Amino acid sequence: MTRAARLATFTVVKLVAGIDSSTQSTKVLLVNAEDGTVVGAASAPHPDGTEAHPDRWWEALTLAGRDLLARAAAVGVAAQQHGMVTLDDAGAVVRPAMLWNDVKSAPQAAAMVAEFGGPAEWAARTGSVPTMSFTVTKLRWLAENEPEHAARVASVLLPHDWLTWRLAGGGPRAAGGEPDGPVTDRGDASGTGYFSPVDGTWLPDYATRALGHPVTLPRVAAPAEVTGRTSWGAAISAGTGDNMGAALGMGLLGGDVAVSIGTSGTAYAVTDAMSADPSGLVSGFADATGRFLPLACTLNAARVLDVTARMLGVSAAELSDLALKASPGADGLVLLPYLDGERTPNRPAANGVLRGLTTANATPENLARAAVEAVLCSLADAIDCLRPCGITPGRVVLTGGAAKSEAVRLIAPAVFGLPVVVPEAAEYVALGAARQAAWALSGAAEPPAWPARPSVTYEGAVTPGVREQYGALRDDAAAWQER
Repeated sequence: MTRAARLATFTVVKLVAGIDSSTQSTKVLLVNAEDGTVVGAASAPHPDGTEAHPDRWWEALTLAGRDLLARAAAVGVAAQQHGMVTLDDAGAVVRPAMLWNDVKSAPQAAAMVAEFGGPAEWAARTGSVPTMSFTVTKLRWLAENEPEHAARVASVLLPHDWLTWRLAGGGPRAAGGEPDGPVTDRGDASGTGYFSPVDGTWLPDYATRALGHPVTLPRVAAPAEVTGRTSWGAAISAGTGDNMGAALGMGLLGGDVAVSIGTSGTAYAVTDAMSADPSGLVSGFADATGRFLPLACTLNAARVLDVTARMLGVSAAELSDLALKASPGADGLVLLPYLDGERTPNRPAANGVLRGLTTANATPENLARAAVEAVLCSLADAIDCLRPCGITPGRVVLTGGAAKSEAVRLIAPAVFGLPVVVPEAAEYVALGAARQAAWALSGAAEPPAWPARPSVTYEGAVTPGVREQYGALRDDAAAWQER
């Protein structure tokens, strides 16, 4: 190829960057805007915990994107949902952000559900009945426990809103409420508890009642909108929440239920109609394309396997091998995996329970099997929560770190009772953010149609008794754990 031809090729290929700012790290992908091919990737860690100063996210983004971002013609950010970023009237951060996995606002969540008209009213107006993860409950916690901080709050953002704003040049000397200030999208906004997914508008009275005074909220951008420009001239898309980003990155089809086994566990599907579940088990989120994303979330997922491996003194791969050596049902050993409270079902005070331990079944193999089955049974419960919302699962698309476990892959069809498709390992949240950026760059009516990634399908007959013994323990524990 001649130098002129190479230069022509270079000018034709447009690259976009997708950013996944999760609880644990920032991941940056540089992607071909036309076909989704990843041409570069990097990551940087975040501090551990349930709170984080947003500056740490910016530092991680700067580090991970050092050799990638400047090559992008457009950038999109997908980030952990629900996190509360509070800014004062000068745009400075008031206190470290409270993250989705901070459960201390559980009492406020329960009180606000009753105070604001009950579960049915919440579901009808916001699509969800808020739990301690939702931003609105964290605002009430702040008002009750840190009134000096609450009094300084002038605007409230989500993690992706703040990062998108910083990419556009926002910062402590920028006023957060100006028209060119922070923006959000309807997907991430739908996880706050003060947004109407069906109308696509804020419910500012909910935020005001939670915090005790009015606050400025970011402008809600259209799904394919260019919301600003970076310092190097790249277009910035609206961005979204991590689950919405993953759905866009995977290209979910009708009948697909995505199950992700990561720090948290999620089960969700893309639909054309909003769900409004008054039980609170399903969050009626919006997605990143103008549709909806009903979702059930568990707090305890891959870390249950990590803890079990640590107890047994084995690696993740060795835990998988042990689990596959045990019989289905682990010879009667059953684990309730609510190690740190739980969101689905809503049991913030729950903990883990091991039942059925005998001298005969007390083996590493059975404990490993019980842990894998517990995580999968918990997520099978989450899938079942979606069915009353009009979702009929045809297959499960399995992702997340724990999807790399052979035991998880082989046991999942027998627990879920559905074919399980495992796409090749990829950073689907960041891919979704990149796809949104490519969409904004194109100006098209629909997201770019990137080819589906290679996948493997697992099938198997339902194993009798596994979910039944798990369900019995789950229901029995409810009688005494939440007293």
